[in-house]
Amino acid sequence: MTDTTTLDLGPQARIVARLAAGVSDARLADPTPCPRYAVGDLLGHLFGLAVAFRDAARKDLGTTTDSAPGAAAPSLPARWREELPRVLGELGEAWQEPTAWTGMTRAGGVDLPGDIAGVVAVDELVLHGWDLARATGQEYAPDQAALRASHTFLLAAAESGDRGDGIFGAVVPVPDDAPLLDRAVGLAGRDPGWAPPTTP
Repeated sequence: MTDTTTLDLGPQARIVARLAAGVSDARLADPTPCPRYAVGDLLGHLFGLAVAFRDAARKDLGTTTDSAPGAAAPSLPARWREELPRVLGELGEAWQEPTAWTGMTRAGGVDLPGDIAGVVAVDELVLHGWDLARATGQEYAPDQAALRASHTFLLAAAESGDRGDGIFGAVVPVPDDAPLLDRAVGLAGRDPGWAPPTTP
């Protein structure tokens, strides 16, 4: 990654918040492209990662930054409609501080450089924004700077063979001339053509 200190997470965080606002209670049990997560689980995961990467940016290390992503089933707060947009906003603000991108920090129980943590946060927002949009039938146009950063990160991971201890599935082949979002989704191990199963 280059020029990560100029990357603004705010626009992508706001896009994810708008997608979450478009989820009805009736959709919370619906499946998503993440096999382990229903829509409610995915929203809980988004809440947890927003808090964790907010605190990672602030170098406020502790319980929120120590828990591995798969350590427990995501918990969706009772007042998630108010709490999720709030923490997503705080996430975007925290990464506007230049110090967030320097030195070492921790997220998901892993110590890593601040600039890498910032890119991981971007990637999470881009991919899970796609997951949420696909699962709930919403249009999705990610922030283009965030999408480019996500694609660069995922491509480097695929080329190095570092799949993050099973965080990503096997790369799904996507044509070279496919839209950048489809290529990023494929690199993350998702099928860009995924759609919710139809009910008879």
